[in-house]
Amino acid sequence: MNTVEKVKDYYTNDLNCSSDLKTNACCTIVKYPDNIKRLISNINENVQNTYYGCGLVIPDCLENCNVLDLGCGTGFDVYIVSQLVGEKGSVIGVDMTEKQLRVANQWKDWHRDKFNYSTSNVEFKHGYIEDLDKLLIPSNSQDIVISNCVINLCQDKQKVLREVYRVLKTGGEMYFSDVYSSRRIPEELKDDKVLLGECLSGALYWNDFMALSKEIGFNDVRTVKHSKITINNSEISDKLSGIEFYSVTYRLFKLSLENDCEDYGQSVIYLGTIENNNEYWDLDNHHRFTKGVEKKVCGNTWDMLHETRFRDHFTFIGDFSDHKGIFPGCGKDNPFKNIDSNNC
Repeated sequence: MNTVEKVKDYYTNDLNCSSDLKTNACCTIVKYPDNIKRLISNINENVQNTYYGCGLVIPDCLENCNVLDLGCGTGFDVYIVSQLVGEKGSVIGVDMTEKQLRVANQWKDWHRDKFNYSTSNVEFKHGYIEDLDKLLIPSNSQDIVISNCVINLCQDKQKVLREVYRVLKTGGEMYFSDVYSSRRIPEELKDDKVLLGECLSGALYWNDFMALSKEIGFNDVRTVKHSKITINNSEISDKLSGIEFYSVTYRLFKLSLENDCEDYGQSVIYLGTIENNNEYWDLDNHHRFTKGVEKKVCGNTWDMLHETRFRDHFTFIGDFSDHKGIFPGCGKDNPFKNIDSNNC
């Protein structure tokens, strides 16, 4: 049984509901905001009880968007997003496990009626998330790609990201959660069926993920949330001794961004108009925009706001005509300013 077959077998035969998981790696420990709780209350309990995720992957401003969910399982996140994009939007869920897709499709019409839609805006496709071309998902067709604790299960993570980049529209984003490790996983653990199924031995070393993202074209990786995973299973914990695991939510924009945060003297003012974010809105874990307050930004952050669906929610001050060097406080500095001699 190869690695892919082990993962499929684990999610087909070993797991029947969320409580069958042996660790909390594939469990969402973040608190859902009230507006998402209301949407979850509209989801059939059979879908809710078969949910395996490690984060909240529901970004803002989804109305009328085309959204693709990689590794959708029984459709929990799909049916949340279905309500947010509205009837004019669409959601495609992709999964390799026929058992889970049967559940997702079984309740498709039920959710259409629950949401009071004349036709369903949801479609489920059986296949592999690295083979979106084989599933006939066109290039430049998706506004947003989401994924919840699934990419670690895939062997060819480079191909997954490359396919995501292909199907995203310019200005679109990948907003997803996954499990990452503090160091590279030893080869002898990568084929362990339980460790794979529990979203652990397929985890990428976080720094390898950063390098891979930039290689694909996602030059400025933004962390939204992160938390340390505690493996409450002594047998599994002993196997992974010395390796720490983290649940991380990232956003990657398909934009022509620079490698570093460059300063052009630009700033923005948040208008307070993003739904459920009247007082402030967070782009990531270190960019909070308070309503009515002018905030200086680097060129990349400017583009993430100005060249995306967030544009109408901000006032923009400045342009790219005057480059002032590296943006202060971004973690880099002029590497030459402290050199006072030309000695080797």
